[in-house]
Amino acid sequence: MGFYNQEIKTPTGELIKMQDFKGKVVLIVNTATQCGLTPQFDGLEKLHQEFKGTGLVVLGTPCNQFGGQEPLSNGEMTESCKINHGVTFQLTEKIDVNGSNTHPLFKYLRNELSSLLGSKIKWNFTKFLIDQNGNPIKRFAPTTKPDKIKHYIKELLSK
Repeated sequence: MGFYNQEIKTPTGELIKMQDFKGKVVLIVNTATQCGLTPQFDGLEKLHQEFKGTGLVVLGTPCNQFGGQEPLSNGEMTESCKINHGVTFQLTEKIDVNGSNTHPLFKYLRNELSSLLGSKIKWNFTKFLIDQNGNPIKRFAPTTKPDKIKHYIKELLSK
């Protein structure tokens, strides 16, 4: 099953179909509101604002599997991201990115783009970049700041 066959829900339970992103570059990030890397929300929002008009979709997928750093409910998490970081890009419901309950989207992404440590997600803010044709292109470490991804996004958007 390819990228465009994947689906995930919003924090309010509405379905997001990856097929709706055909022709767009998609950046998928597993997030957490109480992590040392949480300031990356600001950089992700910056990318969203700069490139949403030219074909970038940023998708934040909250996860509580790393140090319990996303303890908030879906609604509280959405509010926290808006109030503390000005997030307007799409967030999803909380999901698992590792283990027996791994969300199918992350099973797919992990299988397509393994890291040096294998396919498991190492920590919050692991990032996956998907091109306009639904091909996973690159996986970025949690510590890779959003501004360091900018040139990859520009390159894909120029194609």
